[in-house]
Amino acid sequence: MGAFQGPKDWGRLITAMLTPFRADGTVNEAEVARIATYLVDVQKNDGLVVSGTTGESPTLSEHEKLRLLEIVLEAVGNRAAVLFGAGTYNTAESIEMARQAERRGAHGIMLVNPYYSRPGQAGLFAHFSAVAVETGLPVLLYNIQGRSAINLETPTLLALAEIPNIVGVKEASGNMGQICEVCAAVPEGFRVYSGDDGITLPILAAGGHGVVSVAGHIVGAEMKAMLDAFPMRFADALRIHQSLLPTFKALFKWPSPVPVKYALSVRGFDCASVRLPLVELTPEEKAELAGVVGVPAWA
Repeated sequence: MGAFQGPKDWGRLITAMLTPFRADGTVNEAEVARIATYLVDVQKNDGLVVSGTTGESPTLSEHEKLRLLEIVLEAVGNRAAVLFGAGTYNTAESIEMARQAERRGAHGIMLVNPYYSRPGQAGLFAHFSAVAVETGLPVLLYNIQGRSAINLETPTLLALAEIPNIVGVKEASGNMGQICEVCAAVPEGFRVYSGDDGITLPILAAGGHGVVSVAGHIVGAEMKAMLDAFPMRFADALRIHQSLLPTFKALFKWPSPVPVKYALSVRGFDCASVRLPLVELTPEEKAELAGVVGVPAWA
């Protein structure tokens, strides 16, 4: 285990990358590299998260997760930060995934609240700290109560922020009061990322650093322009934010990442397939999504 040298500058726009599957359900490795390159070169992402829940991580084997990391590092790892979704509801498995990610050269790991188990605050602290001390990589915590059924409370987060390599949090609690409190209380250099595209600008205004995005697959360049405009050209940032709100809403009207996989597929990528228990959009749903995000209704 290498010594932690300080937080990696992951940038402000990070997309939680989808995983492209072939029609038979296997991972399309060539398309993984092509999408990663597109997200960095065309959609202007500063970084990518592989094997996150947007990448359908609950349905991926450990081998598939680590192979995704290897492919994305090879494709863009010298031009963008590559974070690995190491967190699960199994602490021992999360530790092993963190170790494996470090061996392969990841630039950081993301640890989601342990879903289903619903540990208390003491359990959350014990879980996250147990993983963090087993890696020299910088750690991004991921607080998403809606999918994990547990909230990472501010006092617990602040205690975790004292661990040297826990350097940020992806905040998707949906509680703006809590997020404002977090932004005001975290130590200098600890970065708060929005975990919800639709409230990125308000979180920036509260002191946040950036966003871990889903919409960055298809409107990343616009989101990067919004981030660049804030705070010196706030009117421009607000205009971009407001123009993107319908897209943000449409991408989460149905179970994510099904809509964004369809939206990206009609831009020429073989990525519409999902693994059960997710299912693809119906023709009617595709037409409705097309009317918002500008993809052909016939695709």
